[in-house]
Amino acid sequence: MPASHTRCLETAAEISREAGELLLAMARQRVPIETKGEFDLVTAADRASERLILDRLRAQFPDHDIVAEEGGGHSRGADYRWYVDPLDGTTNFAHGYPMFSVTLALEHAGELVAGVVHDPLRGETFLAERGGGAYLGSQRISVSQAARVGDSLCSTGFPSRKRHHNINVHFFYQLAMVSHGVRRGGSAALDLAYVAAGRLDGFWEFGLKSWDMAAGLLLVEEAGGRISDMQGGPASLAGDHILASNGLLHDEILELFGGIFLGQVPTPMPSLP
Repeated sequence: MPASHTRCLETAAEISREAGELLLAMARQRVPIETKGEFDLVTAADRASERLILDRLRAQFPDHDIVAEEGGGHSRGADYRWYVDPLDGTTNFAHGYPMFSVTLALEHAGELVAGVVHDPLRGETFLAERGGGAYLGSQRISVSQAARVGDSLCSTGFPSRKRHHNINVHFFYQLAMVSHGVRRGGSAALDLAYVAAGRLDGFWEFGLKSWDMAAGLLLVEEAGGRISDMQGGPASLAGDHILASNGLLHDEILELFGGIFLGQVPTPMPSLP
C-alpha cells in the first residue's frame, strides 16, 4: 500500500475514535429522535459526528471528494473519494441498544484502498488496507473456517418496508432453518467487520448504501473472505444487495439464495394456528 494510503488509514482511524467519543457523550444524553423520509431515523448525534469527521477530513485532505450519509459531502471529480457513515446503527443508538459504529472508507480511482469500522462501546477499531491485510487494533484478523452452512452463524439486516416490502424475511427464515442461527445486529458495518474477524461466517443485506458497506467489504476481502452480490455477480457499492462470507460457505449460500429468488423454498414457513 502506498505510504500516502497508509497515512490516510491512520488518520481515518484517529478521526473515527474521536467521533466515537462524541457519540458516547451524546448517547448518555439520550438525544431526541427525528425522521428523514417516512421511516429512517436521524438524530443530532448523526449530524454532530458527521460535522466532526468532515471537518477533520477536509483539513487533512482538502482535495479529496467525500460521500457522507447526512449529505455534508462534496464531489469535484477527484481520484480520491471518502465514504462516511458517522453513525451506523442510528436506530440502535436512538433507543439505547448497544450496537452502533463509525465507519470511513477511502476509494482511489474506483478501487477501495482503506477502511475503518470503529465500535465506540467496545473500544474496538477494525482496519483494512488494500494488499495489507485486516486488523483489529494491532492484531491481524482472518475469516472463520466454517465449511458448511449447517455449522455457520450469519447475520443480516432489514431495510425499510416502503422500499423493499420486507423481502428479506424469506431469506432470513430459510438460512435460519439450516444454520446455527441468523443475527440481526442493526449495524451493517459491524456485521461485516465481524465476518472479517471470524465472529460471523456470513452476512447479506438488501438496499445498503455505499457508506454502510465500503469499509466492511474491504475488511472481509483483506481478511481472506469473499464478497459478491446475492446472485453471485460482482459486489458493487451501487448494487441492490451484497453477500459477504468466509469464502468456504459462499457457493452453498448462493445456491440456497438462487432457489429463493426463483420462489423455490426448501423449508416452507409454518402456518398460523
